[in-house]
Amino acid sequence: MELEAGSCWLPAAGLGLLAAGFFLLPAGLELALGLLLLTLCLQRLLAAPLLILRAPHQVGYIPEPGISKRRAANEVRRRRKKGELPPVYPNGWYRVLDSQQLQPGQVKNITIFVPEFAKIKTWPTCELNCAVFVWFHCDDIDPSWSIPEQEEIQSGEWVYRGRTEHFVNCHIQEIPENAADIAHLSHLHAPSMLSGSDLRSTRASHWGFAQHDWKVEWNTESEPNKHCSRMLVNHAFYIFGRRFPLLDVHVVCRQVGPGIVYMLFNHSFLGRGIILHCVAPVEPLLQRVTHSIYYQANIPAIIPKFVLKAECIQFERDVMIWNNKKYISKPLLVKEDSAIARHRRWYTQFYSQNSPRFTAQLDSLDW
Repeated sequence: MELEAGSCWLPAAGLGLLAAGFFLLPAGLELALGLLLLTLCLQRLLAAPLLILRAPHQVGYIPEPGISKRRAANEVRRRRKKGELPPVYPNGWYRVLDSQQLQPGQVKNITIFVPEFAKIKTWPTCELNCAVFVWFHCDDIDPSWSIPEQEEIQSGEWVYRGRTEHFVNCHIQEIPENAADIAHLSHLHAPSMLSGSDLRSTRASHWGFAQHDWKVEWNTESEPNKHCSRMLVNHAFYIFGRRFPLLDVHVVCRQVGPGIVYMLFNHSFLGRGIILHCVAPVEPLLQRVTHSIYYQANIPAIIPKFVLKAECIQFERDVMIWNNKKYISKPLLVKEDSAIARHRRWYTQFYSQNSPRFTAQLDSLDW
């Protein structure tokens, strides 16, 4: 399911009802009311937050003729070789929902860490950056690090402009490891976002004259922030081989723990903002991934909504890989892939001796 909040529509005969009801309106007044309704509709379309929600089977699967996507997704989940997986639930903070999704006095059911979360106990929580987080540790150890405050969100300088939500059929470590897989950027993410997210056609698209270029560097941080890492991204956009500097974007992606990433955007013309990229295990091999964008209040909402939509398309290209790949514990890496090995060593700090391992009994039922 895709739900894009802010979309609105007018009934085909909507204006005609004004004249076909119990009374008639003058033609000029009828036209004015129609233009007013259209203006309000467009204003809502442009200003309301973007909301895109994908069902678990909706992205990254290719069904055979006559087979639904849901059935195809379940077949892939059953047949795919899992590989030698790391523990399935790393220790750390995880987002459970945005603050605006939980009203004062409201109670919501959240599915996370199946079946670990079913235990009756008290879970450390915090509310920060307009989101609610829960701390998980297999040995019930109290939080050893805290979530950084993003001052611009807390102060209201940056305002909420939208959220996307996906369910990814893979081990949680696969998703942040993407930051260190620098070589994949030119293969998956060079084609223009206008080419879509289906990898079968991104390079065959008639949008081939437009290309993204990515320059990326990934490194870990030192004490007292050894639980953090940074990916520096410089993006350029080319049309018919010509670079358009107006679309150059500098992004600092700071990963905090196993499942939170701060993606800070800085553009000379389009302004500044952040996407909070959060991953939380629903079950051992099913991850809920959200992207919530906050942007300068004085920048038109259409700008951050476009940024979020572009990020959604690029992310769904990765989902198509994650949903179908096998985890290789000891891959053959060339020199250019050395960052992947460094990332895996860094990520091991979030596991401990009692971290739960994957078993067939922990896997889910069909969707």
